[in-house]
Amino acid sequence: MRNTRALAVAGAAVAALGLSAPAAAAWDTPSNVVAQPNVIARGGQLTITVDGCRRGGTATSDAFTMPATLSPTSGPRETARGTATIRNNAHPGPYDIRVTCDGKTLTKPQAFTVIGGVRGGIGGSSTTGATPTDVAIGGGLLAAAVVGGGVFWMRRRAEQRV
Repeated sequence: MRNTRALAVAGAAVAALGLSAPAAAAWDTPSNVVAQPNVIARGGQLTITVDGCRRGGTATSDAFTMPATLSPTSGPRETARGTATIRNNAHPGPYDIRVTCDGKTLTKPQAFTVIGGVRGGIGGSSTTGATPTDVAIGGGLLAAAVVGGGVFWMRRRAEQRV
């Protein structure tokens, strides 16, 4: 019984390894596209790193002001790196990066996310100074303090006479 289980586990491991080998071979060059930071504001600069890009290349996205030039760096992975600037009018949301290196193209879906400005609405930042509501609240608190202080002072005065 134990030998059967061990044989089944070994067979499953070999099958999983065999099925993953073709997928690993499919990532020839370029591969492993990384965008840092992966969440960025409009107008910010994004660093793109691509493994397996020996001679450099270009990276494009709908959010970039212009295509980013990828320059080769030294290292065992034959990495190329470049910087891209995000358009000031880019819509918030996820964006893909298309990399072209050594005559091959790779698209990294949802490689980074552009965040937009804050929607403030008509909060306290729309006016300057105190509003009529603020004045009414402040006046009410001041009146309550005066009445409370007067009552306290009158009680203390009455206690001293006894």
